Amino acid sequence: MFGYQGGESDETVARKRVYMGEARIRWPFLTKFDVTTIHNEQQLATMVRDRLHLSRTAADAEVHEWTRGKTF
Repeated sequence: MFGYQGGESDETVARKRVYMGEARIRWPFLTKFDVTTIHNEQQLATMVRDRLHLSRTAADAEVHEWTRGKTF
C-alpha cells in the first residue's frame, strides 16, 4: 500500500509518501515501520482495529473512508 514496489514513477513514490504522512497523522500510533509494511487496506484496518480496540466493522469503515479517492 505505502511501500515501494520498484519501477514506480517519481509521482507515484511522492504520492505514497504524502499518504504515508497523512496516515501517521490520522493514526498517530502508526510507526514508520508499520506504514512501510502495510500492503493493503485490510492490513491497515486490522492494525487500526487492534490498536484502537474497535470492532471490525468500525475499523473497516474508518479506513475505507480515509482511502476513498486515493490511488495507491
